[in-house]
Amino acid sequence: MTSTWTSTEQVVCIKAPGGPEQMQLQAVETGMPGAGEVRVRHKACGLNYIDIYHRNGSYPLPMPAGLGMEGSGVVEAVGEGVMHLAVGDRVAYASPPPGAYATARVLPARSVCKLPDNIDFETGAAMMLKGLTAQYLLRRTLPQGGLQAGDTVLFHAAAGGVGLIACQWARALGLRLIGTAGSDEKCALALQAGAAHVINYRREPDFAARVRELTEGRGVKVVYDSVGADTWEGSLNSLAPFGLLASFGNASGVVPPLNLGQLAAKGSLYVTRPTLFTHLSTREASQAMADELFAMVSSGAIKIPVEQRYPLAEVVQAHRDMEARKTTGCSVLLV
Repeated sequence: MTSTWTSTEQVVCIKAPGGPEQMQLQAVETGMPGAGEVRVRHKACGLNYIDIYHRNGSYPLPMPAGLGMEGSGVVEAVGEGVMHLAVGDRVAYASPPPGAYATARVLPARSVCKLPDNIDFETGAAMMLKGLTAQYLLRRTLPQGGLQAGDTVLFHAAAGGVGLIACQWARALGLRLIGTAGSDEKCALALQAGAAHVINYRREPDFAARVRELTEGRGVKVVYDSVGADTWEGSLNSLAPFGLLASFGNASGVVPPLNLGQLAAKGSLYVTRPTLFTHLSTREASQAMADELFAMVSSGAIKIPVEQRYPLAEVVQAHRDMEARKTTGCSVLLV
């Protein structure tokens, strides 16, 4: 390969924010990596709710734009200064900028990690963004005094991709995880994954009251909330004094403006809005987090539930299914 080598790849692009129909599969010339970059030939690409936020404009992107934040495949070329990867390496990543919905791409090498031989490409593509999210939440986004075995946490959307991984990770840590989900079937999945208790919020909309009942009135040390507007008030009401609300997504809409007085009135609470890519901002942090995830998956403590598979050309249907909440566990695009 030379520095001028290019190939024509199939890439999902949008020209304007909007519905799933905005996504178009296009032939795009893809070149060689520059300094600090790597070129990956994809085997599979992960599907995540953040992709919907990018597509519909909730998280604005310069147009035209690619979509997708995680994938797995084989290294085709490495740029100057990249020392941890070589041509032919099996890899997986979660990384900005968006663009994983493609047969191949060039991206920053910082967050691209070698994939252990005992983890297949579908699992690798499905687990990086969701698994690393569960890692930074349960291991790095902690309430006052940290979390110890026996502590109780509340995790919304416990049957989603992140949630099912978090249920398993919490069980491995000895935590008592209370999960919420929107159907009895999804509640059953969360229980099977390791949740100690589940709440069907469609049948019990006042989930905070149920949380208080399950904790003998104390509340939980931390709430991990990716739902947003619909659960915000109940999440605050579920916390013990000095508890932490980690709001890491807004699937139901953006949370309302925060009245700091509420935090005082409800028990000197803490609130944070963390993001995965802040945690992945250095090569060292990316590798340390990935190593812990790989170890948990390789040991069998965490199984990655790939429940939906779509060809790259069926990405529109994949997004429709995600938005209709028809999916459970993890979904991937196959390349």
